[in-house]
Amino acid sequence: MSSNREAVPLGTFLAYFLRLGTLGFGGPIALAGAMHRDLVEQRGWISEADYQEGLTLAQVSPGPLAAQLAIYLGYVRAGILGANLVGLVFILPSFLMVLLLAALYLRFGGLHWMQAVFYGVGAAVIGLITRSAFKLAKATQKRDALAWGIFAVVGLTTAITGREWVLLVIGGGLLFWLVKTRPWRHAPASLGLMPPFWMTGLHGPAALGTVGGIFLFFAKAGLFVFGSGLAIVPFLRGTVVTEFHWLTEQQFLDAVAVAMITPGPVVITVAFIGYLVAGPLGAVAAALGVFLPVLVVVILAAPLLRRHGQRPGLKALVQGITAGAAGAIAGAVVVLGRGAIRDLPTALIALGTLGLVWKTKIPEPVLVLAAAMSGSLLFRG
Repeated sequence: MSSNREAVPLGTFLAYFLRLGTLGFGGPIALAGAMHRDLVEQRGWISEADYQEGLTLAQVSPGPLAAQLAIYLGYVRAGILGANLVGLVFILPSFLMVLLLAALYLRFGGLHWMQAVFYGVGAAVIGLITRSAFKLAKATQKRDALAWGIFAVVGLTTAITGREWVLLVIGGGLLFWLVKTRPWRHAPASLGLMPPFWMTGLHGPAALGTVGGIFLFFAKAGLFVFGSGLAIVPFLRGTVVTEFHWLTEQQFLDAVAVAMITPGPVVITVAFIGYLVAGPLGAVAAALGVFLPVLVVVILAAPLLRRHGQRPGLKALVQGITAGAAGAIAGAVVVLGRGAIRDLPTALIALGTLGLVWKTKIPEPVLVLAAAMSGSLLFRG
């Protein structure tokens, strides 16, 4: 089937992604699946070949998978203009929701009811991330012993040290590429003007330089998010909590929880973090930092992908990096669990959430809401 690029008005195409960004829960795998079902199978707006090319690009290049796939499909429909507009309408709803939640958190974060809600939600998030880590590992590693080895090494290192080692993840990709492609066989023989409110976070008004630092940090972070938005969690924790001390362990876990209970890409958690550090302007800087590289990568890589995307060497490199990223997510479950699971009730909430998400089809937002209600009842301060 060829994509009906001319048959569907651009406004209708954008309206679909606005709705998906507003109501699309379930993480990157669910969102990518919804795009295939709706745009390829049911509506025929996008061809199977174009969708698979976009999915390949999202997997072989850094950036959150669902957002990158959406932007690529926008490029297929209307070139650079379509890529920009689809990226905007897909990301904007969850960004605005997170902005509101961050403002409420900053205003009422010290109140008992807010602490009680996150008491339960934080534990539930551990269960949800555990399930996501397992699904990602199972989908990417399959039966490859080397991929599982990279996964285990990066996962244990992250769990023990409490932070993700980016060079170890990249090294895993290079190792996988070397082993799988053996490139030496083919090598040649010769080898300050803003109002205070806009930059006020947890620690009061932030300097304009801090906002710039937020943008640069999250732009760098966005370059190491392969496959799933959850891959950014261990990377962020190591810097946001341990190195820069922007947030406490609990505040960081709350930021992850906000991303899990809002629709759209999980990586939108960066906007919540940016808001807590430097107010609304910090949220904008963080979101731009993460998503701008994605947009640039798609626009630059889309033409090249159609010619070189299936080369075995490139696919091997990406599979190795993905294995390392999946291991980092698994390690992050342990690291975050230490802070979220504080007693028997939170342990039961985490295990109950994991069991339900594993064995049932209950939507994740419903599980998080139930955890919030449980936390409100069980929290003792």
